[in-house]
Amino acid sequence: MLESLSNRLQGVFKSLRGEARLTEATVDAALREIRLALLEADVNFRVVKAFVDRVREKAVDQEVLRSLTPGQQVVRIVRDEMLALFGTAAGGLTPTTRAPRVILMLGLQGSGKTTTTAKLARWLTRQGKHPLVVSTDVRRPAAIEQLFVLARQLNVRVHEPAGEMNPVTRAEGALALAKNSGFDTLIVDTAGRLHIDDELMQELAAIRRAVDPTDLLYVADAMTGQDAVKSAGEFHRQMTVTGVVLTKMDGDARGGAALSVVGVVGVPIAFVGTGERPEDLEPFQAERLVSRVLGMGDVLSLIERAEAALDDESREKLAQKKDFNDFSLEDFRDQLRTIKKMGPLEQVLGMIPGMGGLKQLNEQRANMDPKQLDRVEAIINSMTPGERRNHAVLNGSRRKRIARGSGTKVEDVNRVLKQFVEMRKMLKTMGGMTSGRGGRQRLMQMLRGR
Repeated sequence: MLESLSNRLQGVFKSLRGEARLTEATVDAALREIRLALLEADVNFRVVKAFVDRVREKAVDQEVLRSLTPGQQVVRIVRDEMLALFGTAAGGLTPTTRAPRVILMLGLQGSGKTTTTAKLARWLTRQGKHPLVVSTDVRRPAAIEQLFVLARQLNVRVHEPAGEMNPVTRAEGALALAKNSGFDTLIVDTAGRLHIDDELMQELAAIRRAVDPTDLLYVADAMTGQDAVKSAGEFHRQMTVTGVVLTKMDGDARGGAALSVVGVVGVPIAFVGTGERPEDLEPFQAERLVSRVLGMGDVLSLIERAEAALDDESREKLAQKKDFNDFSLEDFRDQLRTIKKMGPLEQVLGMIPGMGGLKQLNEQRANMDPKQLDRVEAIINSMTPGERRNHAVLNGSRRKRIARGSGTKVEDVNRVLKQFVEMRKMLKTMGGMTSGRGGRQRLMQMLRGR
């Protein structure tokens, strides 16, 4: 997500930090690089021009130029102005007292609208809500079936009137069911087209009149760049969109749509899709996205993912550990399972402050084998319970047996044991940092890369 832009910006900031004093010439040179980076990331050119002008106005202030840390001051200015691109609206759904809440999902065909509908229903369920979903895409029976299958997998109720192929009637029936059966949210998945046409807009307007939605969310494929922004603007002009959902933000898209949509369309980003899994939909939070783009990591999202991945048994097991001296290979295996639940490993690493900008790490992330964690787990599973509890007994013959049992090489077993020892040392260090007075502050400073 915006990885190329992130690498370019971090390179600019590194050069600025190397300057003892900044001049207007060095600021202008840096801003030229920032301008090119944003344009190459497919950010709208008007947004880029206004952004660079604002940054320059503040960066050439004499107080900044004479500062003892001018490079850091410029980074702060860029961060503040990048946050300003997203406006002041919070991500997620706006508060409402209406019951049931009605969410109308809009978008072109292929943007991920149906999948996002199911993901949003799951997200609402985790918030303690009781959503009902319905598809009105009667021209594509496969879309109706897709929503039905996804919703059933997530234990979400689907309104599926047998034989009814009128989109307005389907939406009205779902609203009546929601009111009569105690559902607090209705999500209506509407039809899409390859392009915007009058027939589509008339159908959407009719559904809107029938259900009077509280939210109109436009689902846009982030990989289409400025085309997504243009389509969002047209939908907003005709339907008054209340929020945008950007899908496929985990892809190799340049990502300029995220930085352009608010400024060009005037509609806040409500959610972002970060993967294919049902849980890979999260409320948009500008501070976290900007921190990751600027190489500052995203510790809060990392913690939230870890908490969501831990089940009650794992939490209880961790709580019972008094220190990390008894951290065993079984615990190591449990942590690997938790990491796998948190999502793609490259995403998890990208949230760690300071790691995204390391060239070596980026090369490793580009060639990362998604089955690597499975092989590590297979190696640990090939050990006896006693060996997992006490790795010191693993001599040469035992390691050969483990390699045969897991279908790997002795070198792979040695590598896993080395990783385990290093992780154990790191956990002991972190445990020492968090003990005693001021420990939490020291840990947070370490996480922020200070």
